[in-house]
Parts: sequence; C-alpha cells; structure tokens
Amino acid sequence: MSSAAPRTTGQDHLWSVDEHLEDILATVRPLEPIELQLLDAQGCVLVEDVTVPLSLPPFDNSSMDGYAVRVADVGGASEEFPAVLDVVGDVAAGGNGLLHVGPGQAARIMTGAPLPDGAETVVPVEWTDGGLGEGPVSGMRARSLAPEGASGLVRVYRPAEARAHVRAKGSDVKAGDRALEAGTVLGPPQIALLAAIGRGTVRVRPRPRVVVLSTGSELVPPGDALGTGQIYDSNSFALTAAARDAGAIAYRVGAVADDAETLRSTIEDQLVRADLVVTTGGVSVGAYDVVKEALSHVGDEDEAGSGIEFRKLAMQPGKPQGFGSIGPDHTPLLALPGNPVSSYVSFELFVRPAIRTLMGLTDVHRPTTRATLTANKALTSPKGRRQFLRGTYADAAVRPVGGSGSHLVAALAHADALIVVPEDVESVEPGAEVEVVLLG
Repeated sequence: MSSAAPRTTGQDHLWSVDEHLEDILATVRPLEPIELQLLDAQGCVLVEDVTVPLSLPPFDNSSMDGYAVRVADVGGASEEFPAVLDVVGDVAAGGNGLLHVGPGQAARIMTGAPLPDGAETVVPVEWTDGGLGEGPVSGMRARSLAPEGASGLVRVYRPAEARAHVRAKGSDVKAGDRALEAGTVLGPPQIALLAAIGRGTVRVRPRPRVVVLSTGSELVPPGDALGTGQIYDSNSFALTAAARDAGAIAYRVGAVADDAETLRSTIEDQLVRADLVVTTGGVSVGAYDVVKEALSHVGDEDEAGSGIEFRKLAMQPGKPQGFGSIGPDHTPLLALPGNPVSSYVSFELFVRPAIRTLMGLTDVHRPTTRATLTANKALTSPKGRRQFLRGTYADAAVRPVGGSGSHLVAALAHADALIVVPEDVESVEPGAEVEVVLLG
C-alpha cells in the first residue's frame, strides 16, 4: 500500500459513499506477486498467462474398457454372426502401447490406455463376450483373477466406426494454446488444468491476510455465559466469514475491552500477519468509543504518511467510518461501526472491494441489478442519506426483510440483497424500480 494521501477535508465534512470508496480504492494497492505450489495457490489470482507445453491428451487413448480393433474386422458383426478375433495382449493405462494390432486381431484395452499401433477403433467390452464364449458380458474379469483374458479369442457382436471411443491427441488442448489468462482466480478446475499440463507452481498474487477484531467491554464469545449487560460478539464472526468469502485469509481476534492502550497494542501485535486490518465498534461519538481514541493520532508516532481519519458518511446504516494506514508498512485499516447491520453493510460496500483490490482483481464489487419493489407500504428514507435496506431478491423483484434498525441481525440472516435508496429519494412506492446489490 502506498502512503496515505494528506486529508484536506475537515472533521465536519459529510462524505458520500462514493467519495469514501474512491479514497479507499485509490490508496489500496494489489499485493506483490509470488510463486506458489498449486494447492497453496487456490483462491489466488494469476498474474500471467499460462501456455500449454504439451497437448492434452498427449496421445490417442481409449475412453472405454474394451478391445482395440481394425474397423474392417468388425464391419459386419452381429449377435448372430459375431466377428471372432485373436487377442494379442493387454494395453493398460500407463502402458507403453507397443502392441501391434493386425488383420483379424484385437488388443484388450483399458480406459485411458494408449491406442496400439494398427488399431483404428475401440469396441466396448459390453459389445463382446469378453473372451468367455458365453454371449455378451457386462464387464471384464480382473486380470489377477483371469490372466488368460489377455489372450485367446474374443467375439464382437456389433460394428464400430473409425475412431469410436477414442480420445484424440490434443482434443482437449493443444501445445501452444493459452490454458489460463492473467487475472483468473484459481479454483479446483483451474488447478486441475495446471496439474494436467505439468505445472507444479504458478505465479499469483497471494490471498490477502485480513485481521478482524471487535471492540467493546460488553462483548462475550459465543459459548460463554452472559453476565449482566453483556451480549455475544457476532460482528467479528460475521466479518471474518465475510472476509473469507471475499477471498481473503482471515484471522479473528477476540473482542478487545474499551481501553485505548489495550486496543492499540493488540492492533500493533497483529500487524505482522496483516495485509488489512478491520475493526468494528468504537467509531462514533460516545465517551467509550476507543477506536477513535486509540487511532485518531496514530500518525503522530508512526512513520510519515500513516494515519487514520474518522469520517461521517451520508449513508444509513453506517454513518461513522474510519480509514487510513497504520504501522511501518502502512497497513490499511478500515474502522467500521459496531451495530451488526451497520458493520456488515459497511463491509460489503468498502472492505470487500479493498480485499478484491489487494488480490489484483479488476471487478471488485458485488453485482447490481434493477428490480421491482414488492412491499406492503412505501419505503421511507432520510433525506441526504443513501440508505441500504436488507431484502430478498427473486425473479427481478425484491422484498424488504425486517426494518431499518441497524441491530436486526435476524433480518440480515434472511437477506440476499441490499435495496439501495438514493440520497435524493425520501419515499419509494411499491411497484417502483430500485437498484439492488446482490449479496449471494
């Protein structure tokens, strides 16, 4: 991350959602590429095109268990008049394929085995008697139980066209083809392709390491007993899960009590494993908002360019926000409000794009669409604020879930979309078209 740019706006400046996001994305930079083993690269983004060094498959091979034969030898085969061929041996997957199939001959072949010289097609074993002379069979007997199956005679009851049940060399990809483009996120299918073409390592941008911590003396870990005035800490779990969903390696830190020095030392201890720090709670105007107390003047002691600025945004929920960098490496830090819905909405709007930017992706936002509002009454929104309401989306329609309260976790759990009400709109009637951010 580059050094944070000097802030020219005053504390009373009301930032728009777009201004705050633009400031974040202008400051956060993609992580430097590294070379990783394939499995370690899962979820990472390629930084260069990958070219196929050898064709797939690298040789003609059988797609069936059966017999490799010449087309002419089985041309008139039927159950009444089967073609009777001499079996010259077995060709197993991993075999050298040195057998030669001449006129009147067949080689017993396994799926994935190279097509032997002279063979033109493969007849599935179900079209034959399997060398037993007792009519069509359903499969081959194991070689360990019946080694004689690799010799003798086989009766073929159906004809086969040329190249039937044969996977041609290069039918998947050819040497010199581009296997994967730079910018591809490596999932299981992409890793399979890389392994198949012989790549043991790949150059990628690593998954960002995100440290998530919540603040508040009232917070108790799930599973512990609640005391008077205490609540369970849901924010750190929600945001850690959200960071992982965005593609990060996320670390959850236990809730920090309302003490500025404890919070600051905890954050400093976490910087060794953080590409991004996310805090939740303590950013408003209360006497116990320790994130502001601990970090407002962090730049006075850190290297030049570091610093956290706390802002008011023209949005609901999520008006109080903090952003800047901390520590000698200018690690970006986003301070989110503490109400559960406010913190989650803020994560989706600001933290997720930052994580995706660190990964080196160009499309960093959730998809949006237009939908018809389905509701029993008009939605109201405060003037001058961009409101984000939870909703469920289906078939180009969206329905609100729960109210606008920023504490309604249950409603959030049932939502798969955010309904966006612009700053200049105070009421949205049922049936109106609205912008929707798709969360799933």
